[in-house]
Amino acid sequence: MEQVSYTMLLRWFVGMSMDAPVWDVTVFSKNRDRLLRGEVAGKWFAAVLADPQVKRLLWSEHCSVDGTLIEAWASMQSVRPKHGSAALPGPGRTGERDCHGETRRHATHASTTEPDARLARTSNGQASKLCHAGHGVMENRHGLAVAATTTRATGTAERDAGETMMAGLDRAKPSTLGAGTRTTTRGTSWRRCAGAA
Repeated sequence: MEQVSYTMLLRWFVGMSMDAPVWDVTVFSKNRDRLLRGEVAGKWFAAVLADPQVKRLLWSEHCSVDGTLIEAWASMQSVRPKHGSAALPGPGRTGERDCHGETRRHATHASTTEPDARLARTSNGQASKLCHAGHGVMENRHGLAVAATTTRATGTAERDAGETMMAGLDRAKPSTLGAGTRTTTRGTSWRRCAGAA
């Protein structure tokens, strides 16, 4: 919004005259909600995959699954004990409080502004952040995405999402699914995760 207010190229691109007022940020908030309710991205993705020119490129014998953490739009200050047993925050909208030495677990703590977000980190030694998990399945011949989803960031989210996404795909028998070691550990065999026949 700030860029549109003073960049002539952006004003020209969106069709605004030089003296027209820039939209209010709530315009984008309303459009975002409309897009989420209408599931536009999912329908568009399905339509692209169903296109005959794309369909002939899809190879279903071997796919790969990968995931990433998507940072939530919530502050670490919003993580509070579920039963209100901790010290009260300081004054102000995002009042600070001393949480030094406090052990935060999913069973006992949650974000007050985004309860579905979970504390997660990409690797040992990294700081935990409030996140969701994003997952994708790619076919390996042309590198095209064939499935995508988001889940809660749990310890088994990538493995579970990979299995669910592969079950929904029209694939050759036998087929395999490649995954990272973090995806296939904790008791789930690679072939079960792959859904190999």
